[in-house]
Amino acid sequence: MAEEEPKPLNYIPEVILKKRRNNEEWAIRRKQQLEQRIRRSKGDNFVIKKPEQFIREYRDRELDLIQMKHRSKRKKQALLTPESKLLFIIRIGGKTDMHMKTRTILYSLGLRKIFHGVFVKANERMMGILQRVEPYITYGYPNLKNVKDLIYKKGLAKIKRQIVPLTDNNIIEQTLGKYGILCIEDIVNEIATVGPHFKEVTSFLCPFKLNKPEKALHGKKKPYKDGGDAGNRDDQINELISKMN
Repeated sequence: MAEEEPKPLNYIPEVILKKRRNNEEWAIRRKQQLEQRIRRSKGDNFVIKKPEQFIREYRDRELDLIQMKHRSKRKKQALLTPESKLLFIIRIGGKTDMHMKTRTILYSLGLRKIFHGVFVKANERMMGILQRVEPYITYGYPNLKNVKDLIYKKGLAKIKRQIVPLTDNNIIEQTLGKYGILCIEDIVNEIATVGPHFKEVTSFLCPFKLNKPEKALHGKKKPYKDGGDAGNRDDQINELISKMN
């Protein structure tokens, strides 16, 4: 019997072989990256949420929206005195239990993170806004000492998308000099007196990153006057500021 001739091998171009090797190497790298990501997630106490947890969080957010609407219908709080023009607001809570509308209001105030604080002008409109997000904030009327301490110790500025400390008066003059504000003392005065360029100065400043106070906050959403943490503290906000500065 005649021997069968060997079948000719199919020729695979070198370009295709190279592409195949690259694809295989990419697949291996991708697999390794995903495995590392999973390991890091587990290392950070990563927990896959159960369906009932999603349901509970959804209900909490919907309840927050209903309560916000009820709060907005309440009579707005009166200002402490006609001379009290300055408020300092501190965000003290709010994560998965907040409705998106609540988060939007907090973000519009510059309070993106817990234990951040901002100065705002006290007026009827602002009191109405704060009333809507009251369970997640506390606020009151800061004294001159705390205004100075906050700005000198924790003051940061936003300049061309960069965060810089208030250590150089030249930076202040370059940005706010057209308003007659040339140094950090001018910033303190403009904030404390709620001057004509208060809005420009507060826009120049970053939210103040405060320290978590020991034993000063207990996570209670009840109003401060009822034994909780939230809402208006009037001039008693100064005690809390001192503990967080």
